[in-house]
Amino acid sequence: MARAPGARAKLREHFLANIGRVINSDELREVSGGISEWARRVRELRTEEGYQILTHNDRSELKPGQYLLEHTNLEPAFERAISKETRAYVLDRNGFTCQMCGAVAGEPHPYEPARKTRLHIGHIVDKSQGGDDDPSNLRALCSVCNEGASNLTLERPSVQKLMIQVRRAKGGDQVELLKWLIEKFPKQAKEIINLK
Repeated sequence: MARAPGARAKLREHFLANIGRVINSDELREVSGGISEWARRVRELRTEEGYQILTHNDRSELKPGQYLLEHTNLEPAFERAISKETRAYVLDRNGFTCQMCGAVAGEPHPYEPARKTRLHIGHIVDKSQGGDDDPSNLRALCSVCNEGASNLTLERPSVQKLMIQVRRAKGGDQVELLKWLIEKFPKQAKEIINLK
C-alpha cells in the first residue's frame, strides 16, 4: 500500500504548481493537511532543499503571512546543525519562554488556550540571509509565533515599563525576581556587586 505524501511534499508540490503567485498562510496550512508545524515544513523547503520561498523578510511588498516562489532555481541547502546542547542552552538562557509573546513552555498558550505552548529554536537573522547557528543568533519561539503569527504578539516592554511593574510588586515578589535575575546573569551580578 502506497504511503500518502507528507506535509512537506504537499507544500513543495503546491509551491511548484503556483510559481510567481503570492500564497497566504491559511492556504498553506490547509494544503499541509492542517498540521500545526506547516511553517517549519516551509522553512525546511528553503533551508534543506534550497527553494527560494520569499516572505516579508525578503520583500517589502509581501505582508506577514504571505509567501512567494518565483522560480525553481535551487540555492545551496543548509544542513540542520543546531545541536541538542545548543538547543538546551538557548532554551535555558531564554527562561523556557517565547521571546516574541512571552508564552511559557508547557502552559496554555495565551492566544490559543486549548493548545499547550511548545517551544522551538528560531534564527534571529535567517540562514538564507547569512545568519548562523551560533547561540547569539538563536532564540526560543513558541509554535504560534514560529508559524508567523507575529501580528498577534505583544510588544516587548521597555526598561522603564518593567521598572514600574517591579516597583508595584510586593516586596517578596521583588526578592524572587532579584534571585531569578542573579541566577540568570551571575557574571553581571558579580560585576555590579564588585563595583559598589
